[in-house]
Amino acid sequence: MHHAQPFTLGFRSIGGQKPELLIGDLKRFISKAVVEAIKENPKESRKEFLLDFFLKEGSKSSNVNPYQFWRHDNKSIELWSNPVIRQKINYVHQNPVKAGLVLRGEDYRYSSAIDHSYEKGLLYNVVVFRMFDF
Repeated sequence: MHHAQPFTLGFRSIGGQKPELLIGDLKRFISKAVVEAIKENPKESRKEFLLDFFLKEGSKSSNVNPYQFWRHDNKSIELWSNPVIRQKINYVHQNPVKAGLVLRGEDYRYSSAIDHSYEKGLLYNVVVFRMFDF
């Protein structure tokens, strides 16, 4: 059984760019990069399984060529105010806590919660929440 892992992205579109087009470009870029990384990594033990799975999923849709990496549905939420932005960031940081993986969001290795606690996490150049003028 395939279990999709959630991917949360917060961004702000400027200059009249349509967010759905930006998301489409990002998804295409990431999917191509991931598939190439799988193909080129001699240590990837699941290479055949992953590529076969993505190929099978891609064959189900006429607009995917040839690998299907992302689901077609997105749950877009407009971040229209500073309180909403902060609420969504807190929600994402609490997911590993609610799943019972850690006691605090900051303890989850792959979370930016630690960066929001003024400590350094694994990721570089994490932009910590700041107030925006709406």
